[in-house]
Amino acid sequence: MSVPAVNPASVKLAIETGGVAFRNPVLTASGTFGYGREFEGLTDLRALGGLVTKGISPAPRFGNATPRICETASGMLNSIGLENVGVEGFERDKLPYLRQCGTRVLVNFFGATFDEYIACGAGLDRLDGVDALEMNVSCPNIKAGGIEFGTDPRVLADLVRACRAVIKKPLWIKLTPNTSDIVALARACADGGADGLSIINTITGMAIDARTRRPKIATIFGGLSGPAIKPIALRMVFQVHRAGVPLPISGIGGIQDATDAIEFFLAGATTVQVGTHRARPAGAPGGRRHQRRARADRRAARFLKRKTARVTTI
Repeated sequence: MSVPAVNPASVKLAIETGGVAFRNPVLTASGTFGYGREFEGLTDLRALGGLVTKGISPAPRFGNATPRICETASGMLNSIGLENVGVEGFERDKLPYLRQCGTRVLVNFFGATFDEYIACGAGLDRLDGVDALEMNVSCPNIKAGGIEFGTDPRVLADLVRACRAVIKKPLWIKLTPNTSDIVALARACADGGADGLSIINTITGMAIDARTRRPKIATIFGGLSGPAIKPIALRMVFQVHRAGVPLPISGIGGIQDATDAIEFFLAGATTVQVGTHRARPAGAPGGRRHQRRARADRRAARFLKRKTARVTTI
């Protein structure tokens, strides 16, 4: 039976989730869109549901040595090292543009200690023009032997609770996939008072140059992103949603078109974040990729018009 055509323009995409009202559920992923201004000549920022900035730390960071990025099969490895301008530099140099960019602004932030997380969150929370904060908990805790904050549910709950105490804006937590129990981490965030979850961050990986016999990344290991990680991201989004964790989920990982986004919505996400795909060259109008994208947009319109709920499982 044929499905009646739906005009995408007739579909209402606005959504309020995680304490923020978005015009549509498509956001940019942190670390892939700079501070927004870098893309103003390439896309209409007002068409986005929201923009998630590069991760911000209390003080500026210069990042890792090069090479710190390389392409892999169906993805990309990066070890940028969270290079950023710091809270003061962000307020002075980046925020004025973001205030008038025409879309919701979520600021990703991180620290190396509890105190740094709290100070950074408090400093960003006071800024006008920031709609929400997204906390990156995939950073090593230098006071606990370098173990990531986001891999121990008890530590994570304490960290979220401490930051929640000084942050009034909506607080989302970006979870690491480098764990054996994503549900336990999600529940820890809910217990700590978070408003939303971003699932997932990059997966630790490695690439070797067979000619030089050396790693392709100066730091040896990097974060894998792109289409290769989508099945893992979908699985983790679905697990958290199925477990009944009472927080909305922003799905991240390998999203290239509307069909990918629909899969995340079916798994339980309320918004999606697009990242590595932005590093790929755009398809020429009329080309095969453009045609595939157009077909995906039509499927998405039908899906959203029917307000299909979630994936059906046995």
